[in-house]
Amino acid sequence: MTFQTHDVERRPLEVATDIARQLAELRELTVGGLCTRYREVFGEPARSRNKDYLFKKIAWRIQELAEGGLSERALAKIEELGGDMPVRVRPVRDPNVLDLLNVGNTSDERDPRLPSVGTVLTRMYKGHAHKVTVLDDGFEYLGEKHNSLSIIAGLITGTNWNGYLFWGLKNRRRQKAQAETENA
Repeated sequence: MTFQTHDVERRPLEVATDIARQLAELRELTVGGLCTRYREVFGEPARSRNKDYLFKKIAWRIQELAEGGLSERALAKIEELGGDMPVRVRPVRDPNVLDLLNVGNTSDERDPRLPSVGTVLTRMYKGHAHKVTVLDDGFEYLGEKHNSLSIIAGLITGTNWNGYLFWGLKNRRRQKAQAETENA
């Protein structure tokens, strides 16, 4: 059995260090931050809000951009084995083009379950009324800003909660769709 050896060009230390730095920064981001970063590296909004999935996809893309994507040989093999199946390869996006497309605008990334900014959500829990104000970039509870309704629900109950469920927003997407249908 013979093995082929390939001359692999070593990447400069600065590139490896920069990738490691970016991946470390990624680990500290919230889901919202990961969605923003996803848009930056892929040029389109994320279709998922799963933190682990977003982290893996963004980490892969950062490495792809720094080191290059699949080789021509690998792409040819995929084409050979895949037959008519499309190969999904994303081009490197020009930042100037992204600016023209208004890619930095995050207003369309707002979760449709959330009510408009300024709305005060009220929840009775163990005989006490708890109020949260919806902000453009988070939520205010007892004079402090929080990034997540789940965190606030946890502060109130002392247990893990889905924030949308705790605050009664779980089915808002369905309600919004029904209201649009009725108004049409």
